[in-house]
Amino acid sequence: MEMEVDKVKENIIEASQELFRRYGYHKTSVNEIAKKAKIAKATIYKYFDSKEVLLHYILMDELKQSVDEMIDSEYNVNDIEAYLSKLIFKTCRLTYTICNEFIGWDFIRESANSQGFLKLLSDDLEKLLIRSFQETMPVKKNESHAAGIRFLIKASKSIVFSYAFTSVSDADVRKNFVNFQKEILPYLVKAAIR
Repeated sequence: MEMEVDKVKENIIEASQELFRRYGYHKTSVNEIAKKAKIAKATIYKYFDSKEVLLHYILMDELKQSVDEMIDSEYNVNDIEAYLSKLIFKTCRLTYTICNEFIGWDFIRESANSQGFLKLLSDDLEKLLIRSFQETMPVKKNESHAAGIRFLIKASKSIVFSYAFTSVSDADVRKNFVNFQKEILPYLVKAAIR
């Protein structure tokens, strides 16, 4: 029975991922997800309270897998400033890309409801990053180090999410990310590890 339950949930997630990527979150209905997953619409609500909760689950799962892979692949770096800069920048770009891929920033900028959703996603991403970084960081672990990592993640997250609401075009986004990487991130990293 448990195997069947897992398969139904997996089908819902796979159908949702495909439809969200193809049409965006706001243009994908629960009916379409149910049809794609070959289940009744009510079955979706047995596993996820809403379409928003389903999206949140998918985004966090994608982010967790990607963050774990990035941290593992970068683990051998001896220069902690370079290590942190690279990981934070990659994570910020990844977050922006995943949100754009599944939701679409135009919808996010125009929808009042999306602000609350992004706040929850942002807070959960922050917790994920802090936990992941603290579990795998190749540096001495102590309370001041943990506070520095929390500061770095919170500050970087706030700056990058502000780009989502102030950038008008993809060119603006690229310009903002270059500015963040070259002019802001090095100072945040230095402040975090002092």
